[in-house]
Amino acid sequence: MDGQCAGHSGHLSARGITLAVVSSTDRRSTLPAGHILITGGAGFIGSHLVDSLLADGRRVTVVDNLSTGHLSNLDQAGRSANFRFVQGSVTDEMIIDELMHECDSVIHLAAAVGVRLIVEEPLRSFTTNVRGSEVVIEAAHRYRRKILVASTSEVYGKNSSDALGENADRILGPPQVWRWAYSVAKSVDEILAYLYHSERGLPTVVARFFNTVGPRQSPAYGMVIPRLVRQALAGEPITVYGDGLQTRCFCHVSDTVRAIRLLIDDERAAGEAFNIGAGKEITMLDLANEIIAKTGSASTVALVPYEEAFPKGGFEDMRRRVPDTSKIEALLGWRPAKTLDDILDETIAEARLELRSEPAERG
Repeated sequence: MDGQCAGHSGHLSARGITLAVVSSTDRRSTLPAGHILITGGAGFIGSHLVDSLLADGRRVTVVDNLSTGHLSNLDQAGRSANFRFVQGSVTDEMIIDELMHECDSVIHLAAAVGVRLIVEEPLRSFTTNVRGSEVVIEAAHRYRRKILVASTSEVYGKNSSDALGENADRILGPPQVWRWAYSVAKSVDEILAYLYHSERGLPTVVARFFNTVGPRQSPAYGMVIPRLVRQALAGEPITVYGDGLQTRCFCHVSDTVRAIRLLIDDERAAGEAFNIGAGKEITMLDLANEIIAKTGSASTVALVPYEEAFPKGGFEDMRRRVPDTSKIEALLGWRPAKTLDDILDETIAEARLELRSEPAERG
């Protein structure tokens, strides 16, 4: 695509800069109440959230600089009269101010994400995550808009104890290891949200995501399931980092979206942090072998040392990362509906479809 979604285009001007705005129409007076601003809405989780909100008749504006998101993720949204896309950065105060003034609440998803991006571009990742959240939260306070701030299980660092509750200790390595810089940046985002709530009464809520996966997730930034699936379908060695005995849990994006919507719409969530994730734990070796079996691949598993996979900035990993989601379940009744089998089946089907379409696109 060339920077436009389906619909009519307009412009938003700020500080002498004209940015593309995409909207199906300008029938603002007929749009339903409940206008939600989503930062990073062209990304993986954001685009699924947009589709879900629009399906319920909500009005949605997305701001995204498309550094890791894709306009193609918003193809379905672009057909809705209740949708508008603005290409811009969350670090641009004037753009965020204009958009915040128009909305009723905001879901702040924009961030530098993915282990590979964080390790290879640590300065950009750190400044984007900290400064972007500062700008968005300040604007939300200025207009008294409820805000959900997306965080991550990375805030727990190397804490590998049993299921991690929201008050579990953070155990971090040295700051010159870039992974922990990301953890610190997201913790700063959370602290800003808590302080604006406690000192200034801003309705904020923090959502900590544990390995959300599903359709539209790109393998480009080190996301493990899409990467392993594509290696298996290509018959390439499946690269597992370290000894492969580290464990993770994976949550389907539809379950994550459902949790976000419950949190942003419930006043009782204000001022709190909530884990969002699934509880089934699996080693990376077992995950790789399950993907091989499901795809019928002839691939073999190749163990790659961390220092070879991530030569820049050093790298440390945690042995376990399991969420305790009893807090959100007790408050809102949320629990994951989809299993790891569902996730793998969908990811494999999507990757096969993409591989079949690639020759036609190149031709």
